[in-house]
Amino acid sequence: MKFLPKAFLSTVAMVAVAGFASTASAVTWDLPAPLGEGNMHTIYLRHFAERVAHYSGGDFTIKVHASQSLIKEKETLKAVRNSQIQIGQFFLYRMGNDHPIYNTSQIPFIAGKADTAWKIWMLSEPKTQELMAKQNAKILIAVTWPETGFYTKEPITSLDQFKGVKFRTFSPYTSRMAELMGSDPVQIQVSEIAQAFATNLVQVMYTSAQTGVDSQAWDFAKYYTHARGGNRSMTLTVVNEKAYAKLSDKNKTALMMAAKDAQTYGWILCDSLNAKLMKTLEKNGMVVQNPSPELDKKIIEVGETILNEWAKGAGAEGEAVLKAYKNQ
Repeated sequence: MKFLPKAFLSTVAMVAVAGFASTASAVTWDLPAPLGEGNMHTIYLRHFAERVAHYSGGDFTIKVHASQSLIKEKETLKAVRNSQIQIGQFFLYRMGNDHPIYNTSQIPFIAGKADTAWKIWMLSEPKTQELMAKQNAKILIAVTWPETGFYTKEPITSLDQFKGVKFRTFSPYTSRMAELMGSDPVQIQVSEIAQAFATNLVQVMYTSAQTGVDSQAWDFAKYYTHARGGNRSMTLTVVNEKAYAKLSDKNKTALMMAAKDAQTYGWILCDSLNAKLMKTLEKNGMVVQNPSPELDKKIIEVGETILNEWAKGAGAEGEAVLKAYKNQ
């Protein structure tokens, strides 16, 4: 797959190799994860923990705590920065107000394909890593979400049908998207989606296929409309720089090798999940459909408007992403 880093191919080949010889200095870290056990972002973290134990010969253990059971997702980066925890996973859009580069994966309708999402992440990753260093954090794993689309009770064929509708979004940029579509954006947490539909707080949802399955969208929506892949939001797993520095050289190597394994596994898992998730929606009674030519044209215009707005404030990195989009 084009979006896989070359360095990863050799790492994957090493999975079957026996771990390093064990020593007496065992290390245990706790890793808070925001999502449930069945979610892909938790699945590859479990793989990551297994690889750390393998490569360290059992001297380095990482315990994954799913479903925000250890710490709330929105507090994770702060907890890593303050050395409250050594490692954690969070949604990159949480940082969107701090620097435009954090919003790269939030721009809708321009990087719906995994290859394009990877290419744009490679352009924004150096600056993101630089900014994370100022937070006393180092990026270990960056994985996108499956494609994002529209969930509605009625079939959607025109952008006009979104006008005046209460629209569930999950970030400032998806809220901007809803505004350009003539809707009223409402940011709702995943755990509150079903109730929001039941009480008519929202009538339309824009979210990933994974979230659609996790929230059992078929209980409140009938149609899923593809949206050119939507936007492929990034989820990061970061380590506290001081905690990393204290590791032995062997455990540092084990951590980084395991992170490469997990990142590749996460991207492969994400890319392979789309078809499965769509089948799950259909199996439960939802109609999965492509956008009409008219709707497709209009959402491209919305995406390009947001991209140009974002690029103006994102400096050289923004120009690089804009060029990559135009040349794809």
